Amino acid sequence: MSEISELTKKLITFRDDRDWKQFHNPKDLAVALTIEAAELLEAFLWKSSEEASKDKIREELADVLAYAFLLANECGLNVAEIISAKIEANNLKYPVDKAKGSAKKYNEI
Repeated sequence: MSEISELTKKLITFRDDRDWKQFHNPKDLAVALTIEAAELLEAFLWKSSEEASKDKIREELADVLAYAFLLANECGLNVAEIISAKIEANNLKYPVDKAKGSAKKYNEI
């Protein structure tokens, strides 16, 4: 079992012990993920990256990842597989010889 699968299982156990599955439909998990992502962004508000609190980043990033793993689980998606597929797709969109050192979108390179 992968680390991602083990973490997802722990999240599900935590959730189920509290009878929260009733609130964890894909739409609400996506909303919660977005809110937590905004809270992560808030850690950087009016600061340089170096000034942002590592503790705040750690806490909010954990929330973002937890909701992402739960959302993937609810949708029957394998996190490792979908990330690997995205990397492969991005390799085609952003070939090294055209994209290296550039922040341009794939349709602009």
